[in-house]
Amino acid sequence: MHTLEGKRVLITGAAAGIGRSMARAFAAQGAHLLLTDLDEAHLTEAADELVAAGRQAWAYPLDVTDADQIAALRDAVHEQGGPIDVLVNNAGVVFGGAFLDVPIEAHITTLRVNTLGPIMLTHAFLPDLISREDAHLVNIASAAGYLPVPLMTTYAASKWAALGFSESIQAELVELGHRHVHVTAVCPGYVSTGMFEGATAPLLTPWLTPDQIADKVVEAVLHNRTHVREPFMVKTIPVLKGLLPETGVNAITQKLGLSSSMRTWHGHIE
Repeated sequence: MHTLEGKRVLITGAAAGIGRSMARAFAAQGAHLLLTDLDEAHLTEAADELVAAGRQAWAYPLDVTDADQIAALRDAVHEQGGPIDVLVNNAGVVFGGAFLDVPIEAHITTLRVNTLGPIMLTHAFLPDLISREDAHLVNIASAAGYLPVPLMTTYAASKWAALGFSESIQAELVELGHRHVHVTAVCPGYVSTGMFEGATAPLLTPWLTPDQIADKVVEAVLHNRTHVREPFMVKTIPVLKGLLPETGVNAITQKLGLSSSMRTWHGHIE
């Protein structure tokens, strides 16, 4: 995508954290923002902030696990201004703790929000993207989509799914002749949004800010990049997994502290 000027960008989970930072970053490029979140108060605040700065922004309260709400959102968005050009699947939750200590309802919620949510949003809005001359799909995955992470097993599984979905839908779009629809999977390490409060970042992987990730996402969209991997150590993971046996990769992650990084987690859900 050569320019975001006037492009209609829909972001889920936009009331705070990475979602809100991405809204600001896309708006700075001249995009028109369609923001969604369960937190209606902070969502309205996020949209009002952009409007006060002279940007175009609208707020739509949304539960990404509710198919009827998603269908209604698509109708409302079309009535407001037509099809979207960019879809950013950002909404997510995390529940830390040993697998058996986390209630099964929390595991199910994780998969509904982090996995089924992006699939349902994409199913609803992919026709929009295909109809545009130049379009983009962004899925917020995680470095946990590449490696096993104890004490957030279902979260990691949901991000493995996000990564696989992104790469598969990109290949399908190419196969079906829709090369103008690009896909980016965003795989950051720990980001200081509050979701991972108390966690200990592995050695050589500093905490990232939401603004840092937002800037990288916008850059990726403008250059049609398939992946965002931050910080630097995350970029090395695919190479290490290609060169080393599984035991070797696991030994490195243990040495760096990834395996124990969630032991002191006390973050909140976003």
